[in-house]
Parts: sequence; structure tokens; C-alpha cells
Amino acid sequence: MIQLIVGEKGKGKTKILLDKVNSEIKTAHGNIVYLDKSTKHMYELNNKVRLIDVSSFDLASSDEFIGFIYGIISQDHDLEQMYLDSFLKISVSDEENVNDLLTKLAKIGEKYQITFVISVSVAASSIADTYRENVIAEL
Repeated sequence: MIQLIVGEKGKGKTKILLDKVNSEIKTAHGNIVYLDKSTKHMYELNNKVRLIDVSSFDLASSDEFIGFIYGIISQDHDLEQMYLDSFLKISVSDEENVNDLLTKLAKIGEKYQITFVISVSVAASSIADTYRENVIAEL
């Protein structure tokens, strides 16, 4: 399953994502991972949330990013939720490919019972109709 937080850059998507992950950790039965472009938000996250700085892995394409996601899943069989901040940057993608990546993540989420909560700097109109119902916040 995927949930989306969409809007222009600098509108407060990260704050919503951080609030959501910190409230979800209280009731989570499995592990939670937070992927970001840096460690800037390390001290804003609950210490039970695993922060991964994706920029330190030198991903060169969105296919490598999907492989990276599979690698995280393969190492954590108790993974319940994955939060992805600055989605276009960490996924090495652009607005044109966002819907293809969402489709891949939705399939991965279904297969492994993982919820992906994604903050992406695009207008809601750029999201395919298939995923509009998954928008939980639009800024």
C-alpha cells in the first residue's frame, strides 16, 4: 500500500511526514524505516525509527533505487512501514516517471505487506488517477 503527501517544494511535506512516522511508531508491531536525502532530520525522528541517508549510496537510476528498496526488505523481515522523503531526489527520478515508480512500490508493498508513505514534490494533478485516492495530504 502507498500513501502520498504531495505539493510544491518548501510547503511543509517533511513536517507532516515526520509527525506521521513519530505517531505511527507508538502503535507499530513491526519495524519502520525512514529514507531521506541526508541525516538532517535524525534528531526529529523517534529513536526506534531507522534512518537511512540514501545519498551515501550513490544510486544512479530509479532501477537501482528499486533494487535498494528490495535490499532493505531482504534484510528486515519485520519491516512494516517505509517512509520516503524527497522522493524524486532519493529515487533518482523526475516528475515524468513518478507514476511508474509508484506502481512498482505498490506491487512491492502488496507482496511484502509494507506500507510506503511518500512525500513527493509534485502537484496532485501530476499523480495518476489510480493513486489520487492515496493522497493523504496535499499542500
